[in-house]
Amino acid sequence: MSLDPLLIDVLACPEDKGPLLYFADENRLYNPRLHRSYEVRDGIPVMLIEEATAVDDAEHSRLMARADAGDARLTSGASGA
Repeated sequence: MSLDPLLIDVLACPEDKGPLLYFADENRLYNPRLHRSYEVRDGIPVMLIEEATAVDDAEHSRLMARADAGDARLTSGASGA
């Protein structure tokens, strides 16, 4: 189950309040600035800092390559940018 597009428009990282990359096929939101991944369970993002997963450099590179290829959607973040 993917996220509601309206929800994607308002999601931000709970720690740095910046935008996230949404990978629908992996059910995850990713903060490339902090190398932190948030799971999406049954269409609900789990945005608790203590439940986030640290992402190593190899995984970060893979996710950024996918984002560069257009396989991710950028959330607007708290700033609305």
